[in-house]
Amino acid sequence: MKLGRTPAWSALSILLVLLCLPGPAWGAPGDKAKRSERENPAFAPVTENPALPRVLIIGDSISIGYTLGVRSLLEGKANVLRIPVNGGPTTNGVKNLENWLGTGKWDVIHFNWGLHDIKYMKDGKTDMAGEWQVPPDDYRKNLESLVKRLKATGARLIWATTTPVPQGSAGRVKGDEVKVNAVAAELMKANGVAVDDLYAMVLPQLQQCQLPANVHFTDEGYALLARQVADSILEALQPGPKGGGK
Repeated sequence: MKLGRTPAWSALSILLVLLCLPGPAWGAPGDKAKRSERENPAFAPVTENPALPRVLIIGDSISIGYTLGVRSLLEGKANVLRIPVNGGPTTNGVKNLENWLGTGKWDVIHFNWGLHDIKYMKDGKTDMAGEWQVPPDDYRKNLESLVKRLKATGARLIWATTTPVPQGSAGRVKGDEVKVNAVAAELMKANGVAVDDLYAMVLPQLQQCQLPANVHFTDEGYALLARQVADSILEALQPGPKGGGK
């Protein structure tokens, strides 16, 4: 089932929220991006309100970029936590999901894997002469296993589609994200998992919200993503069938 979006906030207001948040810029390329991830306040400990539902965000650097915005938008409505690292490819998820889930109860889990799976690698390094870090058949198998484990938590699940890969992005080929999104769409439909279509939302706005030849986003882009994700989580928190949605 596909989640709609409640237009609760303007892009400008969300952008202003994000610009006021502390910490280095999100999603910057190269070594700066790695330093930013380690130092990013998105990983800071969260003091939870036991009266509020618990939300877990699982994803790569794109999700790191919108975590603080989502947390701010849902302040007083939900405890928004995230995995303590960049989620990487599905192989990393299979290896670490149990630790990421912990022993507490989750009400909503918003998750994605894709951009790292389709990264071209050779001999452990980014190399366009290589192959996908996770071959297509393995991506499907891994994602199926991950969804099965996530469903076992009893949380309402929201799958976030993989965001666009622009022409010239290092280590990736434009259009490969469409392939993994198609695989994921089949699995989510078969498992009754709600879909937060971040890909479709940002696609018409890439010139304004995505960095040139880079899978990461501008502050405005992360503001748009944060609003979409927050709306999807709010919808999933409403009474209704398991898996999210009203």
